[in-house]
Amino acid sequence: MRGSLLGTVIGALPGAGADIAAWIAYAVSQRFSKVKANYGKGEPEAIAGSASANNAALSGSYVPALVFGIPGDSITAIVVGVLVLKGIQPGPMVFVTSPDLVNAIYIVFVLANLLIIPLGLAAVMGGRHVLGLRPGLLYPAILLMCVLGTFATNNALFDLWTLAAIGVLVWIMEANDYPAAPLVLGLVLGKIVEESFMSSMIKADGNLLTFFERPIAGTLGVITILVWVLPPLLGLWRRTRSNPELT
Repeated sequence: MRGSLLGTVIGALPGAGADIAAWIAYAVSQRFSKVKANYGKGEPEAIAGSASANNAALSGSYVPALVFGIPGDSITAIVVGVLVLKGIQPGPMVFVTSPDLVNAIYIVFVLANLLIIPLGLAAVMGGRHVLGLRPGLLYPAILLMCVLGTFATNNALFDLWTLAAIGVLVWIMEANDYPAAPLVLGLVLGKIVEESFMSSMIKADGNLLTFFERPIAGTLGVITILVWVLPPLLGLWRRTRSNPELT
């Protein structure tokens, strides 16, 4: 339930997508888990949380796509393009001008959730044999797919060197018990956050208080600050509670 809720909310954010939802759900699940030591070793709780968020994010991504005409991820970007080609402009008026389309999407979502049961079971049966392969065969195949996908994006050797550099960096991080998820989120979201922040600051003439002037923006701003501040404060409180001499 936690992963599905996080996936739906994160999926509704334009540009976020299912991958980011899965990483965040994994991190949140690990924070509240009673078996944190098993994470990264095939813990079913971790897989269930991230997979639930991954699936829910796709449904959530249709919210900005239909309501604002802004695709939530690459899949809904294709959907928006198809709708425009068909003469349907996504946006608030789509619920008035094309109610049959909205109803059809709702029906498709219901059917998709029913079809995912047999298809998901078939995928589990096939995935079991794939994961049963020896690491010496499985990992080189995954690496080959990563190399092909990276090169096919821009047909540039620079992308392959970037892939190699990030791979070495992640290997060093994992060897020293640093999580790779924040690095992935930073690489994916860094450009989006920076561009959005600079655009907002230009509109606000450099006044940071503009982010808190409206109720929704102020609520999101307070939540963001709490997300940054609460973890270190709670950690400090636990240390002082376990060791009274620190006070």
